Amino acid sequence: MISNCFRNFMKYASLNVMGMIALSCYILADTFFVSKGLGTNGLTALNLAIPIYSFIHGSGLMIGMGGGTKYSIQKSQNDHAGANRTFTYAVYLAAVFAAFFVLVGVFFSDAIISLFGADGSVYDMSKTYLQVILLFAPAFLMNNVLLCFVRNDNAPQLSMAAMIGGSLSNVVLDWVFIFPCKMGIFGAVFATDLAPIISILILSPHWLGKNKQFHFTKCKLDGKQCAGILSNGIPSLVTEVSSGIVMIVFNTIILHLEGNVGVAAYGVIANLSLVVIAIYTGIAQGVQPIISRNYGQKNFADINATLRYAFATMLILSFLIYMVIFFGASQIASIFNSEHNAMLQSIASEGLRLYFIACPFAGFNIILSIYFTSTECPQPAHRIAILRGFLVIIPMAFLLAWVAKMTGVWCAFPATELCVSLFGLLSWLSIRKKRAGAN
Repeated sequence: MISNCFRNFMKYASLNVMGMIALSCYILADTFFVSKGLGTNGLTALNLAIPIYSFIHGSGLMIGMGGGTKYSIQKSQNDHAGANRTFTYAVYLAAVFAAFFVLVGVFFSDAIISLFGADGSVYDMSKTYLQVILLFAPAFLMNNVLLCFVRNDNAPQLSMAAMIGGSLSNVVLDWVFIFPCKMGIFGAVFATDLAPIISILILSPHWLGKNKQFHFTKCKLDGKQCAGILSNGIPSLVTEVSSGIVMIVFNTIILHLEGNVGVAAYGVIANLSLVVIAIYTGIAQGVQPIISRNYGQKNFADINATLRYAFATMLILSFLIYMVIFFGASQIASIFNSEHNAMLQSIASEGLRLYFIACPFAGFNIILSIYFTSTECPQPAHRIAILRGFLVIIPMAFLLAWVAKMTGVWCAFPATELCVSLFGLLSWLSIRKKRAGAN
């Protein structure tokens, strides 16, 4: 007989994985259509600007996941007034971050693109992509907040539908704007920017309807509560931002080693990585409402069972993903190599096989981080996020690139995730022991 815990896991995790895969297709669709319509220079320009998208998306997830976790716990404890305040604080925070990103887009796009190393042949395209995506930051942020709250409000199906609907519109509009309309890189980024707006519209029957359990309420801004939301969501931010940080560092190293063709090859790998990481993020975000709800009710047996299901699913998917990438590396690279550049094909094929050795370790770290924050234990999640996003990956990339050139660059990511997963395992075992002793 299938337990209720397993049914809940399958419902939330499967829906959220499908939704996150669709959401990650924002950038993957851009990569494909830009490579076809604008060639190697367009792919390089896109890859130089994408890290900023990771910052915007990560900020939205930080607020949404942090607020959604707190909301779910409060709701399970029948603290409905507190849950409404949490939603209100999340909207306030989204507005503050949105204003910051818009100002950066207006005044600092040139400086950022120059800092990222864009040269004359790709500078204008990179600046266009970056500036337009920053100006639409409010839509990305609000979409992430609403997705997380709707999911925690017992509507994971609608959350998935919104993510898929937004992403499908992005794929269709990418083709329309780049090819029939001849809008170039602006068409690619404009299609991406319309996707969160469409997603918000799909969510509107819930967040504007009478059945929702979260409401915007008048209340004074509470710095401590806002800090708590951000603290719970920091691992989600760093998980996304680390993708951007890794891209910036790798772009710098690869530009020195292999030039623009090397960066274009890395663009294939980095954008495929967004989809793979989205699968793990989907599992983690799917189990978050279940774990938070059971934590609020002190039901640790179901928490542990849910975590076991998550890890088992992650390992099975990691094996399947790596098999597809290992045996299909040449075919994957050729999809994005519209100019049939032999050097790009060779670099990307080797990189795919080495880079994605990280799959099970990255999945373990992402799921464990969300587990910690879902049970109001954010400190080890912060450490995992910072280690894998900054403190280990950056020196590892420079060290291995110095030792083994491009092979070292590709191995930096799996080496980092392996080291951090060992730290995460020790932290998890320590906390389990303490909680077992307390009970």
